[in-house]
Amino acid sequence: MSDPSTALPSDPHRVTRAGDRTRVVIIGGGPGGYEAALTAARHGADTVLIEDRGLGGAAVITDVVPSKTLIATADVLDQVATSQELGIRQADDGSAPGTGALTVDLAAVNARVQRLATAQSEDVRASLREAGVRVIEGRGRLRGPSTVEIRDGAGEDAAVLDPACEADVILLAVGARPRELDSAPCDGERILNWTQLYSLEQLPEHLIVVGSGVTGAEFASAYRALGSDVTLVSSRQKVLPGTDGDAADVLEEAFARRGVTVRSRTRAASAHRTEDGVVVTLTSGEEIAGSHVLMALGGIPWTGDLGLEQAGVRVKDSGHIDTDRVSRTSVRGIYAAGDCTGVYPLASVAAMQGRIAMHHALGDAVSPLISAQVSSAIFTSPEIAVVGVSEQDVADGVLSGEVLVLGLDTNPRAKMQGLSEGFVKLIVRSGSHTVMGAVVVAPRASELILPYTLAVAHRLTAEQVAGTFTVYPSLTGSLAEVARRASQTGTD
Repeated sequence: MSDPSTALPSDPHRVTRAGDRTRVVIIGGGPGGYEAALTAARHGADTVLIEDRGLGGAAVITDVVPSKTLIATADVLDQVATSQELGIRQADDGSAPGTGALTVDLAAVNARVQRLATAQSEDVRASLREAGVRVIEGRGRLRGPSTVEIRDGAGEDAAVLDPACEADVILLAVGARPRELDSAPCDGERILNWTQLYSLEQLPEHLIVVGSGVTGAEFASAYRALGSDVTLVSSRQKVLPGTDGDAADVLEEAFARRGVTVRSRTRAASAHRTEDGVVVTLTSGEEIAGSHVLMALGGIPWTGDLGLEQAGVRVKDSGHIDTDRVSRTSVRGIYAAGDCTGVYPLASVAAMQGRIAMHHALGDAVSPLISAQVSSAIFTSPEIAVVGVSEQDVADGVLSGEVLVLGLDTNPRAKMQGLSEGFVKLIVRSGSHTVMGAVVVAPRASELILPYTLAVAHRLTAEQVAGTFTVYPSLTGSLAEVARRASQTGTD
């Protein structure tokens, strides 16, 4: 540890221990890092957080907050485009409404995106300051199992701000960066990764989205609603590989109705700029011309220059840090959370990992992360939310269960709102009817999944869900209605 007697009082970077309190040093200020810092500080630990790309991490600055803010604008346009059944007409000629009646000022949208991201980052900073967390702008690197070096950037030429910040507990929460193809280098103008979309000032005339996972599907859905022509290049038979098959079918049908072109079972081999756009070459040799291309190919953990080998921290072949269910790494006193662990690329999981790590490190009784209780959502139109086990698990014989499905078109509130897409799916254990999993495909499915997440976490039965009062009319009525079908199947 740096000798307090030699540290200059005016040096804002050098870190000295405050009394005999446990010293916690956190590298990375995303959800995993800042939630861990808040937890540690509230437990009385001397807490230092090191971040060089902005508080809130990718989730706040370049990923979750920006993308969902953009999608919020797209949702409004999507509602207009589907409001004919509600009796809404264009004022000038009485024709059916549509996105063509409105236009998007993308520069204004993206300015709002960046403004909200900055505000959220500042909210994080204020929370950390109030909790007593010391935030250092710099890049942390392990110098051993209990020592962190702080630099002002990456590379050998970066100045060392503190070569020996010692810690009792270290948390690594460095996140991930977009994966790119060497044959399609992103330039931030025509060939883009998902962090670069928010610098666009004009709506892409034709956006080619490479990758049909969550990120690709969300942006394909959003930009089509905003008014762009969209082509989605998918290496799989269906979009959203690994997601509920019925949910993927609903989304593909929605894409077809809205005019998204899906090119299945093919990959992008390269992309290059032309005079006024881009050309994406597929592995078949076919070329697709567009105005812009988004490379949505997943993420790579930021673990390359973190000093993991020097500290003895075990890393997977993918570059992710190997952790157990309480976020411990292979080295005593070093924990990891978030996308750098490869557990789930979700801000909610990163935050939970960070909190669990600090509770464990500081001696609290702690419940480990249970993957079956993790809920997640895909913010397409309609949204898709899931929790727990899948129908495929039942089909494969991994567990014995019943799958109950109810279409949203039977829901009175959905009829009132002109909604026909979507369904509710409940997976219960055979015999006991304990809720094990669920899928909701609907507008605001991300909100509707919570009751089922509670049911999974607390091992409620379908009968208990069915016996809970719901508002009439409401979309939540379908959550209880499908649960009532478990009782009916049990008496047949």
